[in-house]
Amino acid sequence: MLLYQKVDVGSEEIKVVGSNNMVKDTILTGITTTGTPHLGNYVGAIRPAIEASWRDDVRSFYFLADYHAIIKCQDPKLVAESTKEVAATWLALGLDTEKVVFYRQSDIPEITELMWILTCVTAKGLMNRAHAYKAAVGVNEDSGEKDLDKGITLGLFSYPVLMSADILMFNATKVPVGRDQVQHIEMARDIAGRFNHHYGQHFVLPEAVIEDNVAVLSGLDGRKMSKSYNNTIPLFVPEKKLRKLIMKIKTNSLEPGEPKDPDGCTLFQIYQAFANEAETESMRQRYLNGIGWGEMKQFLFEYLNDHLQEPRKTYDDLMKNSDYVEKVLCDGAETARGFSREFIQRIRESIGIVPLAD
Repeated sequence: MLLYQKVDVGSEEIKVVGSNNMVKDTILTGITTTGTPHLGNYVGAIRPAIEASWRDDVRSFYFLADYHAIIKCQDPKLVAESTKEVAATWLALGLDTEKVVFYRQSDIPEITELMWILTCVTAKGLMNRAHAYKAAVGVNEDSGEKDLDKGITLGLFSYPVLMSADILMFNATKVPVGRDQVQHIEMARDIAGRFNHHYGQHFVLPEAVIEDNVAVLSGLDGRKMSKSYNNTIPLFVPEKKLRKLIMKIKTNSLEPGEPKDPDGCTLFQIYQAFANEAETESMRQRYLNGIGWGEMKQFLFEYLNDHLQEPRKTYDDLMKNSDYVEKVLCDGAETARGFSREFIQRIRESIGIVPLAD
């Protein structure tokens, strides 16, 4: 049964989804379904989010942002497969769906309805300042295009409003983001405040939780691990493929026996993201003693493979059992809609969308 925690905002009360009387914050995290999860996703986002979900004093909403995915990806097969891969990855890594609400964005029609309502109170000038839109305009400007909006869809232009609807639908109080995403939370606050001003106090103003302390991994070529650079190591590739990818990681030309600097090394960085403090210090000493690159790559492969073996097996089983993954997502959507249906009704009433007769 979905319970609620009342939070005072101004002179009125708003319902915030909560699991029990201990709940202090509602936390929301979205995962875009545009590719296969990789090691960088795991250490930078998945692992800290799953660890946060174990807390008893928060209510956590985790969703697959498939409507966000189609802004940049027009490959239906990729979006569908990524949705399955992302869901299976989070489940294989220990996401407890009894403690969190885990759902697919597209299964909550109230979110897109809320997006339209919010669009009608959102200033175009606010959207003009969105980083993604300004970056796309900048690319056209640099290339000499006369039409600075060439190739820019309304999806790209207005997706901060969809993100605001994701957050505000469940009155999330905290939204973990990287520093480059803070603007979106500020926009959500602006949009929520504007709506509250016109129609009464309905939305909590969310706060960004800046995750500066999470690990950012380098990829095969030494740049940040990213699908955009095609330099990723997928989290659950088969054992032989994992070894092949690790052997491709770029290193310098120092010979075995020559002291090496661990702090600028992709191999050490990846190892450090998984190892404990004692293991990290031991490996640091091996670098100073001149460990060879071939030896380090083989060691890293064996270490990662040992850590990923069990969740990889669970992941493979889940990928073969689409019915189970679908049921988990549908159950999560049912829980989420237990709130969203009631909430959108109150929003409709506030803007005058009401039955003409009792």
